Amino acid sequence: MNSQPILAFIGVGNMARAIIGGLISNGYPADKIWASEPDITGLADLAEQGLQTTSDNNLAVAAADLVVLAVKPQVLKTVALHIAPAVQKHKPLIVSIAAGIMAPSIDKWLGGDIAIVRCMPNTPALVQTGASGLYANNQVTTAQRLQAETVMQATGITIWVDEESQLDAVTAISGSGPAYYFLVMESMIAAGKNLGLSEETATQLTLQTALGAAKMALSSDVEPDELRRRVTSPKGTTEQAILRFIDGGLPELFDTAMKACNDRSVELAEELGKD
Repeated sequence: MNSQPILAFIGVGNMARAIIGGLISNGYPADKIWASEPDITGLADLAEQGLQTTSDNNLAVAAADLVVLAVKPQVLKTVALHIAPAVQKHKPLIVSIAAGIMAPSIDKWLGGDIAIVRCMPNTPALVQTGASGLYANNQVTTAQRLQAETVMQATGITIWVDEESQLDAVTAISGSGPAYYFLVMESMIAAGKNLGLSEETATQLTLQTALGAAKMALSSDVEPDELRRRVTSPKGTTEQAILRFIDGGLPELFDTAMKACNDRSVELAEELGKD
């Protein structure tokens, strides 16, 4: 950000700390970041880094140009209603990373006519390799979009979606996606052990292979399906495994599983966004 606006994090759990850590690592001034949580003693380490810390959400909001709502979805309504007067006073950009609660609900709780960016991050943000889907409501300006983008890019890549409903699909792909890969890793490690490898060897080979495959896909100018074909020799060893996956319905299973994730995200939005 050229103007380096003042940021306020309401709620300072793992994801908020990941974003804060990424910002500071990228050179963002620590004294331009507020961190607010009910128990300020838990923020001592951030205070030592030069952040402004407080247990008063309204104090942090009053000082900020951009407010990151990083509380649990179940308490977001209570928090939003409490800070609404401070938000209405100078209308900072609101970035919500609370899963499932749609922008109209947040806007209503904050008093209306608020610039809101909803963000669906994922857990690899904790190691600065995250993928975040972003949606902006009509009140968000171009400059504010850039501000939100810069904040979230501190932990990885950002992708904008045009419709808020598309965040449900983002949840199905990247928000919940790390768990899918962890399940694949678990399964490969178990299979390796069944083939006679030690758990340590199977684990090291599995994790390094996952890392290598992701790096190849990211750096390649061809699509993953072509990369797969290039390492699948006709009548070779890899082909035998791939045929078993396809015959077992793996592509269809992924489609069904991710649709179930998408649908549950829609349900949660309805449940959590109730007045």
